[in-house]
Amino acid sequence: MLLKSLKLKDFRQFKGEQTIVFSDDPEKNVTVIMGDNGTGKTTLAQAFTWCLYGETDFDDKILLCKATLRDMLPGQTEKVRAELTLTHKGTEYIIVSEQQYRKTDKSDKPVEVAGQRGFTIMYKQGGQVEYVKQTQLDGRMKEILPFELARYFFFDGERITVMSKRLSQGKGDEFARAVRSLLGLDAFTSAIDHLKKTIKDYDKKYDARSDSKIEDYTYQISNFEQTIELIEMRLSEIADEEVLVTERIGDLQAAIEKNKKSEELAEREKKLISRRDALIVQKGRNITGLLSALKRAPAYFAKKMMRDSLQQLTKTGKTDKSVPFVNAETIKYLIERGRCICGAEVCTGTDACNTLTELFSYVPPKSIGDSIADFREKCKERVRISESMFDDFEAKYADVCACDSEYAEVLQDIADVGKQLLGMDDVGKLQADRKRYETNLRGLHMEKSDCERRMGGLETECKRVETERDKLTLKDDNNRRVTIYKAYAQYMYNTLLEQYAEEERKIREELEETVNDIFHSLLDEGFMLELSERYDVNVILSDFGGSSETSTAQNISIIFAFIAGVIKMARESQKEESGLLVTEPYPFVMDAPLSSFDKKRIENVCDVLPRIAEQVIIFIKDTDGEIAEEHLGNRIGRRLTFHAPNNSKTETYVS
Repeated sequence: MLLKSLKLKDFRQFKGEQTIVFSDDPEKNVTVIMGDNGTGKTTLAQAFTWCLYGETDFDDKILLCKATLRDMLPGQTEKVRAELTLTHKGTEYIIVSEQQYRKTDKSDKPVEVAGQRGFTIMYKQGGQVEYVKQTQLDGRMKEILPFELARYFFFDGERITVMSKRLSQGKGDEFARAVRSLLGLDAFTSAIDHLKKTIKDYDKKYDARSDSKIEDYTYQISNFEQTIELIEMRLSEIADEEVLVTERIGDLQAAIEKNKKSEELAEREKKLISRRDALIVQKGRNITGLLSALKRAPAYFAKKMMRDSLQQLTKTGKTDKSVPFVNAETIKYLIERGRCICGAEVCTGTDACNTLTELFSYVPPKSIGDSIADFREKCKERVRISESMFDDFEAKYADVCACDSEYAEVLQDIADVGKQLLGMDDVGKLQADRKRYETNLRGLHMEKSDCERRMGGLETECKRVETERDKLTLKDDNNRRVTIYKAYAQYMYNTLLEQYAEEERKIREELEETVNDIFHSLLDEGFMLELSERYDVNVILSDFGGSSETSTAQNISIIFAFIAGVIKMARESQKEESGLLVTEPYPFVMDAPLSSFDKKRIENVCDVLPRIAEQVIIFIKDTDGEIAEEHLGNRIGRRLTFHAPNNSKTETYVS
């Protein structure tokens, strides 16, 4: 199959109608399309699969060009169209996909799909253009390129990575089906399936009238076969489940290794939270101490006034003129009695009376000396307790500030640990999950052994019953003929199955050799690829043996090598003059395949692929243009460039 041209109309970034012509020259079989990221390289790669199958990998399924949509009025419709012209087995086909869109007046949904996707296949025959009938479109498309095979010829770097991972993880069944289809083995499998059905149909043609046991034996055989078929289906399911469970165990083990640090982080987070809670309690105590020190603030601020008062009282000497514990009533009593407590006479005008009378000025009604003495003691006490107030307040305030500072640091540490844990899984849960999957895997192994044992017993018993029935059928002419016909069909089935196994083995061995040649051409390293019966890939060291882990570039090289190997074998099969295994070669359409390689490997890829594939269409970044030009120069038949005016994200043109 050769791609000749692709016409696009308003397909995502490609505004208006644009035509891209590909090189189909046998010598200059490479078409290079360059553009910066975002200009439409991936979009163009997706345009092929949408045109052929109506499928894309875009999250946004609206394909109408946003620049075109911007110029539309509400209610107006526009058509997205892709037209791919190709040749397949000498016939030129024109495949067209169309989808109508309508602009709305809704802000949340400015555009909507109007009707179903239109799909047309035309071909030229005898100079006339013929249309494939609608009822035959799917069949013709499968004949040209089945959808399940298209992923091996229209792909981007991400898809290559996924495919290579599946191969390296023991998931080669999908690739095996593609290989068998591409290399012509489907004819074998179709014939084998047909003969298997024919053999079963003969069992229904036995006439039980000659012997009632024939019907009974046939019924038993049918039950055996149905049970065996169910067991085979279950064994197939078990094989798939084993792959998935084994992969999950590997993923969990990798996650456990990756997230071992989470245990340390979780323990650190626990300690930080404990410290945070302790700091909250400590801060409460510090604030209580600070408030307690603050209660002495009035005395502290009055300290100078109290000291001045004490000094003033000392200078006046008033504290010496009072008589301790003598009040005004005592003096009044002594004057009225006319005699002092010492017995001296107190009369008006005497010195004693005058002295007592003078005392009234110091003790009315309480002795002022006592009041002054009391005031002085209180001043002294308050001055004493206020002496350390500032130092105590300063110390407590420092404790509060230090606590606040550490609290803020602890909160930040908790946040930092939380961010680190955010991307990590709980190791304990991962280990529990792994143990659960390992238990599941052991259960699958046990169930597989039990199924194989049961199937072996059923097959033995089925053969015994078939032998007994064959003895009875030989007694009747009609049944004898049915038995003979069935034996012929069984012989053809066994012979074809044996031939298929031999052809498949040869193809697998040839593919392994071809793939290794290409793989070594790409990498030129001491690795060797080993291909199992299930088409699983094992990478081994050529010199030392044993399996080896592979890098991303090596994994991508593996899938390149496999697809290139299949294409090479398909091209060579066309040169054979006879033989059953003849197929059609397909082109390579790749989006950004060089970004994972270094310069040396890019050189190898650019050298190998054009020699192997009948046609190569490669999308590359502008920055890789010089490298592509250097290594693909003499094989480039067409050079195209994407232009986005004013770095637009919604408008791209090809020149």
